[in-house]
Amino acid sequence: MKNTVQKVREHLQSATGLRNLGNTCFMNAILQSLSNIEQFSCYFKELPAVALRSGKTAGRRMYHTRSQGDSSVSLVEEFRKTLCSLWQGSQTAFSPDSLFYAIWKIMPSFRGYQQQDAHEFMRYLLDHLHRELQYSRNGASHPVSPQDGVRLSSAEGKCCINGTASVVTSIFGGILQNEVNCLICGTESRKFDPFLDLSLDIPSQFRQKRSKDQDPGPTCTLRDCLRSFTDLEELDETELYYCHKCKKRQKSTKKFWIQKLPKVLCLHLKRFHWTAFLRNKVDTYVEFPLKGLDMRGYLLEPENSLSENCLYDLVAVVVHHGSGVGSGHYTAYGSHEGRWYHFNDSTVTLTNEDTVRKAKAYILFYVERTEQVASDKTATNSTATNQPAVDTAATDSVSLEVVAQDMAAADTVLMDVAASHTNALDVAAPDNAALENEGEDMA
Repeated sequence: MKNTVQKVREHLQSATGLRNLGNTCFMNAILQSLSNIEQFSCYFKELPAVALRSGKTAGRRMYHTRSQGDSSVSLVEEFRKTLCSLWQGSQTAFSPDSLFYAIWKIMPSFRGYQQQDAHEFMRYLLDHLHRELQYSRNGASHPVSPQDGVRLSSAEGKCCINGTASVVTSIFGGILQNEVNCLICGTESRKFDPFLDLSLDIPSQFRQKRSKDQDPGPTCTLRDCLRSFTDLEELDETELYYCHKCKKRQKSTKKFWIQKLPKVLCLHLKRFHWTAFLRNKVDTYVEFPLKGLDMRGYLLEPENSLSENCLYDLVAVVVHHGSGVGSGHYTAYGSHEGRWYHFNDSTVTLTNEDTVRKAKAYILFYVERTEQVASDKTATNSTATNQPAVDTAATDSVSLEVVAQDMAAADTVLMDVAASHTNALDVAAPDNAALENEGEDMA
């Protein structure tokens, strides 16, 4: 018993919370989730030192923020410092005020202390990290040339995407194929769209609110949401497709396929939908797997993919507690070294898989399962008692090298977040009574 208590204390001492700077729980939940994606966070923590600047920014590493025309702040550097402060065990909570200041300067829509949508923030954060890294390699700024773009032949069933890869697109980037068929002449149109996350509707048959006396009905699963996303859909009158053969807008069908899966699959559950005057919350619990999410059935060419490369394991979950769109409270669950933690701003607690499963998820982060991971686990289990301590510095160096190689071979780039996600203000339901009350109080 004493040994168990000691182990729990040791694990909690290594975890670090993030102080709430004034309704910044949306930012804290995303930062803690990203910190638990090992390949992604290790890349930033192992970034080499770059040229120091003089004046007010002396002593700070600077990356060129070309997209903003403002090099007085560096989002990459502040993000790196924040990640380095987590899981160090040197303090119970870290104040991300420097990062928040950089966000205010670079992302004006997030200025102030009002509650923001965590999904929208995540998209803007990844977008700006990607842009800044595009122009910074080993601290040297360079413009993007057309030759750096990813050029894929449309004849091969792919698309032409311009731009350069970064660790963001290398890890989170996937490609969708959008098929539209004219119901009048049968003409088929194909379009390829890169994505960093997939926004999934909760099917309408699961949205009905039921009283305590009523039968709860069937449980909505993540597979139901994925199936709804990829099912053949007939476009309504407001979405008529312009057929180039018919030379006018016609009734048509649409279907999504996943052409390329990312290393980290980010799934956003859309928990709000518009009515005539307001946005209603979808309070439906969605069952999701912690291990072995199989994406093979949603691929365009599943026969060309190894089955083990289509399996994903959960690494983090973002949850919204409360009933308001622009209010409530965000927390996150994250898996770190085989243990699950609950991140509630500056408070970090150990939790278990059953508690995570019961959460009404808003954003789910799944990491691709690889053969190397499986073999490592087998080796660890068989030689745990005789295994010497691992050289963590060497491990991180290898991880960084792998990321660099992946970036060089990446075949997708970032979608324009402003064009495709500015209306993604969706929030999730509470997962327990205590945090529900906390969310309401903060509203």
